[in-house]
Amino acid sequence: MPPVFACPGGQARAARKACPPGAGTKPCYYKNMNESLVSSIRERRQCVLGQIAAAAAGSGRDPQAVRLVVVTKAQPLVVVQAAIAAGIFVLGENYAEEAVAKISALKSETEVEWHMIGHVQSRKADLVAGHFTMLHSLDNLKLAERLDRFCEADGKTLPALLEFNVGGEESKYGWPAWDETRWPDLLPEIGQMLQFPHLSVHGLMTMPPYFEQAELSRPYFQRLRRLRDYLAKQFSEADWLELSMGTSADFEAAVQEGATYVRIGQAILGSRPT
Repeated sequence: MPPVFACPGGQARAARKACPPGAGTKPCYYKNMNESLVSSIRERRQCVLGQIAAAAAGSGRDPQAVRLVVVTKAQPLVVVQAAIAAGIFVLGENYAEEAVAKISALKSETEVEWHMIGHVQSRKADLVAGHFTMLHSLDNLKLAERLDRFCEADGKTLPALLEFNVGGEESKYGWPAWDETRWPDLLPEIGQMLQFPHLSVHGLMTMPPYFEQAELSRPYFQRLRRLRDYLAKQFSEADWLELSMGTSADFEAAVQEGATYVRIGQAILGSRPT
């Protein structure tokens, strides 16, 4: 299991139960919420944001160019509610059906962006098209065709990132991109991916191999950035701005190498229930 990052000063305060200021007429599930959970999530988020800002500034980047997606995969609804109460409004999910149940339960939280960051089976394309703000893991033509059809029916355009496997692991999804000499072979299908009128491609995503030492992930982040630059030259009319890479284990290296989205769960929300 990846190490869980602990921010200094993140000790939980004594629990108190109350609706937070500004709850207004919104459904007050906050009234039964453990305030120490909200407080600890808020503190860990601020610590992570500080690390993101330092990593960006240290590499000559604007910290505002990096968005934090807080991963709520497998977290119970009470933790997701606490995250929202702590001021987190960009949430990432890996499993469509689990996510839709949470989205439905929190439908009054209209300010929340839901990002699908996990592998999507083509038969679940309707769930993604109908419920998510953005897809980080578009990885094949069949899925794109189904998403485009469902988005057309809904009258919407879905922002998406193309997922690439830059490490060569059989367990990872995405177009094979670990051998840079084979990148030209990817161009015909990537060109087709850019033609769907109801899918808007904005960049790339990857999940590198896991290492105990975050620095070992850096070459994979560099490879994805080089691939982005290569595709930008081949398809100059497309938008290749975004790079979604980096998790709790290695997000600082990812930011230093150009990440515009980092996907962080346990370093902010704590361990997932087993």
